[in-house]
Amino acid sequence: MTRLAPLTQAATQRLRGLYAITGGDVMGVERLVQAVTQALEGGATLIQYRDKSADAPRREAEASILLEICRRHQVPLIINDDAALAHAVSADGVHLGRDDASIADVRRMLGRHAIIGVSCYNVLARAQTAEAAGADYVAFGRFFASRTKPYAVEADVDLLRSARAMLRIPIVAIGGITPANGASLIAAGADMLAVVEGVFGASDVRAAGQRYKTLFESQEAHLD
Repeated sequence: MTRLAPLTQAATQRLRGLYAITGGDVMGVERLVQAVTQALEGGATLIQYRDKSADAPRREAEASILLEICRRHQVPLIINDDAALAHAVSADGVHLGRDDASIADVRRMLGRHAIIGVSCYNVLARAQTAEAAGADYVAFGRFFASRTKPYAVEADVDLLRSARAMLRIPIVAIGGITPANGASLIAAGADMLAVVEGVFGASDVRAAGQRYKTLFESQEAHLD
């Protein structure tokens, strides 16, 4: 397998904006490629490949193809849960849940420039621990009703405000986020909005991405 050159440090540090996460459905590589390409054209600044199936060869093949696409757009590709897959395809990083490998173990495997994100659910102390251990971002949620994770613990905007006051690393909000409700999360301190269904479940993925991108542009214009 041909190893792709890593992104520049500047490209991997732009952790702000739409964080588009593939839904985990086996949609076929052509549809997956089309959807991710459109999400990037719509303004996604981070892509996560999320597929929890046991088909390791297909997952590696799809992740490799998505990495090529992300490289063309100078956008990092993160692998959900699977540090070994991230290492195999030279992805830009990995997102870790409660039961995954430790940050230290993943850092040793992927190197000091890898982007390591950690799910913190609705627990601020977990985020503080993750930051101290070297995480590059933390994620809280779900904030709203979610078809992807309907039974996930609930978080609220007060948690985001507290996290923003205490943490130095980027904060991701996830869970049922739409263009109609996302602005409140950005205002409360979210650097990124992680979206699955709102992007990849849309009939026009590119236009959906652009709607989320507009939320960040509006917030930046307000701050100016």
